[in-house]
Amino acid sequence: QVQLVESGGGLVQAGDSLRLSCTVSGGTFSSTAVGWFRQARGEERDFVADVTWSGFRHYVDFVKGRFIISRDNAKNTVYLQMNSVKPEDTAVYFCAANRWGQGGRNPNQYHYWGQGTQVTVSS
Repeated sequence: QVQLVESGGGLVQAGDSLRLSCTVSGGTFSSTAVGWFRQARGEERDFVADVTWSGFRHYVDFVKGRFIISRDNAKNTVYLQMNSVKPEDTAVYFCAANRWGQGGRNPNQYHYWGQGTQVTVSS
């Protein structure tokens, strides 16, 4: 059974940096794609970024230049480095895994999900 655990969320001020981690257990991590999504209160779950099994990265426009997704296959972990955060980045951040190695912007493309970590950005 594949399990994902997010960590690194918290309360920060606008302009600060934060790094989220997603540690994956079970399955074959090196062949797994991982995506980050976020869900603000009362909103739908939105795509943020993903990294494929081969290391290709994709970002949604509103985080380009501010967020960086990376993976460490030795640690079975994917990171989301969040720089210059804004109050509108406040949300619960989820990571998700696609066992076929390809990411995507649609939550339905992912097979496994973590429980989420809260990020709150104050102005």
